[in-house]
Amino acid sequence: MKNPKIKAFVFDAYGTLFDVHSVIEKCNELFPGKGENISGIWRQKQLEYSFLRQLMGRYSTFLEITRDALRYACKEGGAELTGETENQLIDAYLELQHYDETEEVLKKLESYKTAIFSNGSFDMLSPLVDQSPFGPLLDEVLSVDDVKQFKPTPMAYQHVLDRLGVRREEVLFMSSNTWDIAGAASFGFHTAWINRQGKEMDELGVKPDYEYNDLRGLLEHAQ
Repeated sequence: MKNPKIKAFVFDAYGTLFDVHSVIEKCNELFPGKGENISGIWRQKQLEYSFLRQLMGRYSTFLEITRDALRYACKEGGAELTGETENQLIDAYLELQHYDETEEVLKKLESYKTAIFSNGSFDMLSPLVDQSPFGPLLDEVLSVDDVKQFKPTPMAYQHVLDRLGVRREEVLFMSSNTWDIAGAASFGFHTAWINRQGKEMDELGVKPDYEYNDLRGLLEHAQ
């Protein structure tokens, strides 16, 4: 059902607009037979390290965290990582495939404010958005790097309000990550979980307002 209060559509980047597991192909090319395992560990540690650094008060850019997570993943996955292969895999993260419906949906939201809000730092987000076909359709690309607070902290989500000039109840926040949905909902955003893989919502005491299997579901809120 359409929510008439919505003025801004705010998207997480990784897993929501861009497929983080599209790096599997490069992982398999460099480490035959080990790509899927390494990619999974890489993503798991990427998130874990951002949460741990937040708790420890030791902020580091998401690019540095991504490198650290990759190094761990290769050691855990039994793959020898050289400086050259590390750079090739990091470059693959700057060229992630976007989901097919993204451009279509953003075009239909042109009368609203639209933004990416990501834990990714600009040295990762900017090349990723620039190589996509929908960069010009976004009003803002926002990063926690501006406030040095990773999502899901309340201070991170406050950055959206400060930059877009809207109220909490005027934001519809989209993510494929359940922890991000929980954080945004706790902060007071309307939330839409983009559940592409048919997973279960985490038991964190909050639920998304809406659940869709891709971004097209959002269009029920557009004029």
